Amino acid sequence: MNAGANIAVFGAGAWGTALAILLARNGHQVRLWGRTPEKMARMQAERVNARYLPDAPFPESLVATANLEGALDDADLALIVVPSEGFRDFIRNLAPHLKPGMRIAWATKGLEVGTAKRADEIVDEELPGHPPPAVISGPTFAREVAAGLPTAVTVASEDCAFAEQLAEWLHGPTFRAYRVDDVVGVELGGALKNVLAIAAGIADGLHFGANTRAALITRGLAEIMRLGEHVGARRDTFMGLAGLGDLVLTCTDNQSRNRRFGLLLAEGKSREEAIAIIAQAIEGLPSAREAWRLSERHDVDMPIIQAVYQVLYEGLPAKAAVASLLNRHLRPERD
Repeated sequence: MNAGANIAVFGAGAWGTALAILLARNGHQVRLWGRTPEKMARMQAERVNARYLPDAPFPESLVATANLEGALDDADLALIVVPSEGFRDFIRNLAPHLKPGMRIAWATKGLEVGTAKRADEIVDEELPGHPPPAVISGPTFAREVAAGLPTAVTVASEDCAFAEQLAEWLHGPTFRAYRVDDVVGVELGGALKNVLAIAAGIADGLHFGANTRAALITRGLAEIMRLGEHVGARRDTFMGLAGLGDLVLTCTDNQSRNRRFGLLLAEGKSREEAIAIIAQAIEGLPSAREAWRLSERHDVDMPIIQAVYQVLYEGLPAKAAVASLLNRHLRPERD
């Protein structure tokens, strides 16, 4: 697989579109797939995703389509960027159209509703025997990637050669990809940071200040590490782009939908009102319940995750959640 690849990108939201634009700018032939024919026809005609990235025109080598099978014609890579809640169903729909040995990767972040499974676990179940896939994660806002602002990500795969190839395809004048083989760690970092971003939004919306935000990020990272080590991830993965980098970005900038969701809750908006205002997928909302389930299943202490879960699903007032965290018994920081 060399430069100038044929790449199918599935998911025409902001992030999928930004990745499609990046890959096309890098000299690849890209088909961007979305499920609604009318919307994709409009994108193809207007040469822009007017809803999500109106200031990022499509390169000539990017084609927008609603034809799933056609998007895969001669593709070297299927890159999946659909919301986590629809990830398994999409894999099932895609499976009959995948040619033997076709490489797949995804840039979806989140845990499956009802099972708390990571995307790599879902792929293992739905595509048994398929070549090792890859995941793209890290501190990325779609608008900044589409604008060509400097960005770095992590590409994780058990197949080091495939990770290197994918990193080369992504690499451009303002975009850099680093390779790791810790898929579990990268997956968990990408999923759990969204939950902590909701917590950061709540704390900032309640005007608790910069000290609180810094403490929340640091102790939230400790919780991710505890769970990650328990399920086989490597601690150093969480100190990288897909861990600390993504966590800081999502907790501190209002481009984050999860952070904005927390801010709206702190303003007194109901969960449903906040969802309607943001009008895009809020991955941290379902992930909060699944992260809490993981902590219970593995008996791992994750008090911030638990507090977010209680605010979202048990009606605990946000101020009471913060008070419960501050009143916990003293403990060594390394715990």
